[in-house]
Amino acid sequence: MNPADLPPDVRAGDLLAATRALAQGPLREQVQAIDREGLYPRALLQELAAAGAMSAHLDSDQGPGDYALAIQAMAEVSRVCGATGFMMWCQAVAGLYLQQSGQPALRGEVLAAHVSGKRLGGTALSNPMKSFAQIESLLLKATPVPGGYRVSGTLPWVSNLGPDHYCGAIAAVQTGEGAAAPHEIMFLLRCDAPGVTLRECPSFSGMEGTATYALRVKDLFVGEGELMADPARPFIARIRAAFVMLQCGMAVGITQGAIDSMWEVEPQLGHVNQYLEDRPDALQAELDGLSQRVMQLARTPYNTDKDFFIDVLDARAHGAELCLRAAQSALMHQGARGYLMSSEVQRRVRESHFVAIVTPAIKHLRKEIARLSAEELPA
Repeated sequence: MNPADLPPDVRAGDLLAATRALAQGPLREQVQAIDREGLYPRALLQELAAAGAMSAHLDSDQGPGDYALAIQAMAEVSRVCGATGFMMWCQAVAGLYLQQSGQPALRGEVLAAHVSGKRLGGTALSNPMKSFAQIESLLLKATPVPGGYRVSGTLPWVSNLGPDHYCGAIAAVQTGEGAAAPHEIMFLLRCDAPGVTLRECPSFSGMEGTATYALRVKDLFVGEGELMADPARPFIARIRAAFVMLQCGMAVGITQGAIDSMWEVEPQLGHVNQYLEDRPDALQAELDGLSQRVMQLARTPYNTDKDFFIDVLDARAHGAELCLRAAQSALMHQGARGYLMSSEVQRRVRESHFVAIVTPAIKHLRKEIARLSAEELPA
């Protein structure tokens, strides 16, 4: 039987079962090398892509995308390895950019290769998202030229990259006097394009295997076929909730892994751990409530209503804060064994810090919630 002929709930079950098998098998065997040695698990990412774990949210011949399923798949992987869960998010949002661009040159063979895992990519929107929130200025600059733009600048941290990878990027358009009002463009930035250089980053605390580079761009020509959006802001307004919502998969998975670690030592240490705060049953109940909330939001990922976006930002912030608490509590529950560098608990503490600071960081989320909420108040 063709998988496309199966009922949606059966297809979803098969996808999650395949994802769980990859996470609990090959990924669990590689997780120490990913975390400690900086191994980039390319083959595993391609297997996850082939299983549909990083494209479940995209529309296909089988029907509209399922964001709830994509988040669940990401959580299954993040439960074992937060770094790999993060790279799933990078690949997932890169696919989101390609499909939602409406650009025929990007929605055909490029998107098909991306969905299958033959090509991998990331997102260079950390700096633009901070720029739109007035936290920092845009680092890429674009100059109009015949047939497109010339782009230059440097981005310090872009993940899930490699010589044959790509990412979605945004540049501020530089215009002369009397020209159209300044705006931004969004485009597909290919790492093997002339003028693009990848540079190694310093060692990271918990994301060493995420293929994160500094991206230097000098006089890169961006033709019309590479443009995802011109201007970029209306496009970002349409996908921003989906962009943020998908990250909840990382928080849910890492939190669940931390709770698993607490239950592991309950038979031996429960008699003393009962005096700790944030016990596993209480954390599980809170996580289940958050997961249900995210699943509800995932039904309408392209809702552009302001109140809906505030809810998404709040759920993302709750996920980051819960992740921090759960990882910290897991360390307290495990005691000295959780303090070993080889411990899953020690790794999850570092992974939880990443969930809290990756764009949008907790402070960024709270700033945006405050700004959007203030718009409702009378002048």
